[in-house]
Amino acid sequence: MRNIELKEKPIGGYIELQLPPGEEYYPSLLGVNTGRNCLEYILRVKGYETIYLPYFTCDVLLEPIKKLNVELKYYHIDPNLDPIIDFDVGEKECFVYTNYFGLKDKTVAKLTSEVKNLIIDNSQAFFSNPHSHIDTFYSCRKFFGVPDGAYLHLTGLIRLALKADTSINRFSHLIKSIDVGIEEGYTDFVNNNRVLFNNNIREMSSLTKRILSGIDYQYCRKRREDNFRYLHEFLKDRNQLRIEADEINGPMAYPFLYYKSDLKQQLISRKVFVPTYWPNVFEWTTKDMFEYGLADNLVALPIDHRYTEADMKRILTCINQLL
Repeated sequence: MRNIELKEKPIGGYIELQLPPGEEYYPSLLGVNTGRNCLEYILRVKGYETIYLPYFTCDVLLEPIKKLNVELKYYHIDPNLDPIIDFDVGEKECFVYTNYFGLKDKTVAKLTSEVKNLIIDNSQAFFSNPHSHIDTFYSCRKFFGVPDGAYLHLTGLIRLALKADTSINRFSHLIKSIDVGIEEGYTDFVNNNRVLFNNNIREMSSLTKRILSGIDYQYCRKRREDNFRYLHEFLKDRNQLRIEADEINGPMAYPFLYYKSDLKQQLISRKVFVPTYWPNVFEWTTKDMFEYGLADNLVALPIDHRYTEADMKRILTCINQLL
């Protein structure tokens, strides 16, 4: 029998950071350091030679594609954010679909029986459970206050031997958000994003796991759903994106599509910080393409667990004044 040296638990010393006990939301899935590395994990294990990506997606997914020299092909989505599939997916090819804003569970369910070698990007759909026979990945920091972390549902039996990641040098923006305010921590947040570029695949760090184990997930999901429904009640007639709000499941944001190109900047000037999903789309597409207009005009309104109905009223007041 091989001798295993166990690390003895220290007794005494200073009191460590105290975090509430609990369980991760996906304890049975593989914990990895980033969502893009989940995709790399899939590509390595499955040996795909070609990948289909939507034009409307984040360019960080190109990292593993370039690293592994996988051929890249783009496809379009329609005004319902559904994929336009006018091609066949080959045996050595895979097809990635993004569950946009966590609102496309029905489309995902439909694709599971129609598309070969399907991969679901649930980076914007943390609360959407994976289908048992479909490779699926998640990004934790899109939903919660963690420096990194992702989950991977991988079909098949092959697994990679990974070293554990460490997150201690990616934590400053989260600490600053509590101590001196989220705006003071924004530069650190941007730097943390840069640090995550081209990282090797690692297991999720112990620090990230501990934080994820102490989250009240049911509260977070309900708060998101309540905020989403509140905004939708007042914006649905103006929203040029058709949304099915009857079966939402902890969505990431409220996607408000309104063709007024300066709306995002005007909201930001009023301290309603909204991102652009995604700036790289402007380079991948032309102005006459649907995805270009989507990236330019879609306003992803924040609805997460930090915000109450009063915050949603403030957002609506700003929009009403600007439109």
